[in-house]
Amino acid sequence: MPRIKKLFQLKYFSSLFEIIRKTSRKLPYLRLKFSQGIPASTQFKFLKNSSFTDEVSNQTLVFHLEGALLKAYSLFPYFMLVAFEAGGLFRALILLLLYPFVWLLGHELGLKVMVFVSFVGIKKEKFRAGTAILPKFFLEDVGVVGFDMVMKYKTKVAVTSMPRIMVECFLGDYLGIHVVIGKELKEFHGYFLGLMEENMDPATMCINNIGLGCFRNSRYQKIFSRCKEIYLVTEAEKKKWPVLPRKKSLKPLIFHDGSVSRFSEVISPIKTVRLTRDRKTDEETMKKMLSKGDLVVCPEGTTCREPYLLRFSPLFAEITDDIVPVAIKLQVSLFYGSTASGQKCLDSAFHLTNPNPTCLIMILNKLPGWQTHNAGGKSKFEVANYVQRQIATALGFECTNLTRKDKYAILAGNDGIV
Repeated sequence: MPRIKKLFQLKYFSSLFEIIRKTSRKLPYLRLKFSQGIPASTQFKFLKNSSFTDEVSNQTLVFHLEGALLKAYSLFPYFMLVAFEAGGLFRALILLLLYPFVWLLGHELGLKVMVFVSFVGIKKEKFRAGTAILPKFFLEDVGVVGFDMVMKYKTKVAVTSMPRIMVECFLGDYLGIHVVIGKELKEFHGYFLGLMEENMDPATMCINNIGLGCFRNSRYQKIFSRCKEIYLVTEAEKKKWPVLPRKKSLKPLIFHDGSVSRFSEVISPIKTVRLTRDRKTDEETMKKMLSKGDLVVCPEGTTCREPYLLRFSPLFAEITDDIVPVAIKLQVSLFYGSTASGQKCLDSAFHLTNPNPTCLIMILNKLPGWQTHNAGGKSKFEVANYVQRQIATALGFECTNLTRKDKYAILAGNDGIV
């Protein structure tokens, strides 16, 4: 009898959930109150987010990441990114071909298929997509309204349908949310098996707390069935949310790029020379090249895809006082022309796949004599920082003190020397 009663309660809750979902698409937020896990159909009303967050901001909020924070409707793009960056082009192609099958299977089974294809055989210690790649794309999908609602609560618990390893860095480092409930990936001798472990039930964390999610379907009922109050947002409202501004995240700087590929050097219209990272050797090489004519130097060492400039190496300032800053801004609509962990030989192919890439080249004024190292008496660091500021201003970028080694430590866990 208790078993039948429990099933009846879940069925009742599911039916109420579906009725609300179908009849309330135009209403921004729904508030429901519960008594001992049983929904009380006579105790719900519609509220704006500004009113309910002020009432309960000192309580614990349990929110569904995909439903309450991210604007994206499908999880497929995130797994496609993992498959390509961590597994390579062939794995990504397999996942792409399986997409119609994944769509037909529905959320639960489709999710398991995407997890298996994306992660099976990937070495755990080398999986850096969750720390170096995915956060950028998660941030671009965060709705500012959902973010503001979540941030008003003192204690926040995130629940996700995705494997925990995919989101914990993004939530902890960039949003300051360190309690994440998600399934762990099974592994064998340091390699992912592509299967998720059935760990702690998320509903146990929701007792007497506040719940926040989206009611596009009823799969959230298990998460929120034991919350004393839940707030649900419609898909229609989420589409209207502006994207979270960069300045609102705790750590907006995300490095995501790599070195120039050998193939790109071969097809380059000008001769290229790789530096060795040894100061004396590089100085001799640059002087030799400069004696033959003009020399183009990338003092940043490597680039990032965000509007920031890394600290410039001051070596160029020591070699000559004849310095002309050049700012280059490349804009693409579909693919980036560089990858840090994928097939480098395909960089140019991906770049040319963009329908309408644009490249803006701005040749700035030559440095005045008083602003140089040898003639002007400025230190090499002052000259390098001055050139960095000039280029950053022209591009609308922000200067940083981070070096190439800092960038690679975040991106790949090494100093960038291969």
